[in-house]
Amino acid sequence: MTPLLQVKDVSKNFGGFMALDGVSVDIAQGERFGLIGPNGSGKTTLINCVSGVLANDSGSIRFDGREISGLPAYQRTRRGIARSFQIPRPFASMSVLENLLVPLEYAGTGKLDEAHEILKQMGLADKAATQSNRLSQVELRKLELARAMAARPRLLISDEAMAGLSSNEISEVLEILFKLNAAGITIVMIEHIMQAVMKFSQRVICLDAGRIICEGTPAAIVAHPEVQRAYLGA
Repeated sequence: MTPLLQVKDVSKNFGGFMALDGVSVDIAQGERFGLIGPNGSGKTTLINCVSGVLANDSGSIRFDGREISGLPAYQRTRRGIARSFQIPRPFASMSVLENLLVPLEYAGTGKLDEAHEILKQMGLADKAATQSNRLSQVELRKLELARAMAARPRLLISDEAMAGLSSNEISEVLEILFKLNAAGITIVMIEHIMQAVMKFSQRVICLDAGRIICEGTPAAIVAHPEVQRAYLGA
């Protein structure tokens, strides 16, 4: 079976700094996939190349069997790749519902019932009329995921969706991501909260200095000496 996402020998250079150095990874349809690594390891650069925020300098990125390296971000979104961002930036003057209707309109639907259904999935149904600048941190993270879901993605990239949250709030976000995956959405999770990414992921890769240093099950990753060295300097 052809992987949903195929990244092959992807490199990205910033003025002599090699942010990605020949990264290759396949992600299967329906997989829960974890991406970890210390700060500056290349995680965000890789996701930016996949989503179209950045153009890879070399290598190939294929989605659903088709090359997408040359496509702008909006075309990748329309093909089924969506992402949430580490720092939520909703329209502060709009309600939660209005914030969701904007990307739904862009996606070509703009349907009120669809917006309410997404908010229900995120546990934000009772906040629909609330102005977004009055939301708590965990509610903002849920709204960010809701806005990503407005694109009806086949692949959802969750970028630090749990940063700064309490343990109970992390559990809330994890529950949402598990339900989305159970509905058939492939999810790539980027997290520094190791317990969360290890609980969620079926398979994990660890990046360091722009290269994959380890790939495997969560248990194998945690025990791997290269991962311990990258995180702990052991």
